[in-house]
Amino acid sequence: MSDAAQLQIPDSHEDFRQRFLGATKGRLTGGLPHAVSPVVHYRGDHDLNPGMEVPADPREAAVLVPVVQRDGHLTILLTRRSDDLPVHKGQISFPGGRVDDGDASHIDTALRESEEEIGLDRRQVEIVGRLDTYVTRTGYSVTPIIGFLKPPLELTACPVEVAEIFEVPLSFLLDRANQERHSRTWQGTTRHFFVLPYEHYYIWGATAGMLVNLSDVMHAALER
Repeated sequence: MSDAAQLQIPDSHEDFRQRFLGATKGRLTGGLPHAVSPVVHYRGDHDLNPGMEVPADPREAAVLVPVVQRDGHLTILLTRRSDDLPVHKGQISFPGGRVDDGDASHIDTALRESEEEIGLDRRQVEIVGRLDTYVTRTGYSVTPIIGFLKPPLELTACPVEVAEIFEVPLSFLLDRANQERHSRTWQGTTRHFFVLPYEHYYIWGATAGMLVNLSDVMHAALER
C-alpha cells in the first residue's frame, strides 16, 4: 500500500480543513491557524544543507498555496515562470512575491500577487491558514498562505511573469514516495534539495520544500 493510500487523502475542502485544523494544536500566527510541522517550526534551504548560513535579515515575501476543489478530489494550483524572467526562469512556483509597503498583511501580499500573476479574483479565495515560514538562501522569508478555490475559475496568466498555470493532484504531493532528494554542485558547492517530479514538470527548491511541509502537516494530522 502506498504512503498516500495510508494517509486517506482529503477529497474535499471541508475534509482538508478538518485535517489542517487538527494539526494546528491550537497554534495561531497573525490570527491564522498555523499547522505545526512534526520536525521544525520554520523551513528553509538549510534543512537539507547543514551548515548553510541562514540570511540574518531576509526580505519578506508571501505566496498563495491554492487548494482547488475538483470533482471528487483536490488539487494544488501552481505556475511555471516565464522563460524571459531574469531570475528563476521556467521554474515552478506558487503565485506570490515580495511584500510591498502598501500591503496590509502577508495575506494581502499573496492575494495581490495572485491577481497580478494569474488574474485570480481575491473574492474567490477562502483563506484557511498558513504553513511554516520558508527561508531561502537567496535572502527571502516566505510566508505560505493556504487558500481554498472553487471552480469555475477564470484565470489569465500575465505573460511577462507566468508561462503556464497547471494543477497537481493533492494525492501525488502528499505521497512521500514522490518526494525525492536531489543535489547539484555549483561554484564548487553541493546543494541538496527536494524534488517532486510530476509528469513533465520538475518541482523543486522552495516550492517543493513548502509542499513537503504541507505533506508533513497532513501526516501529523492523521497521527493525532
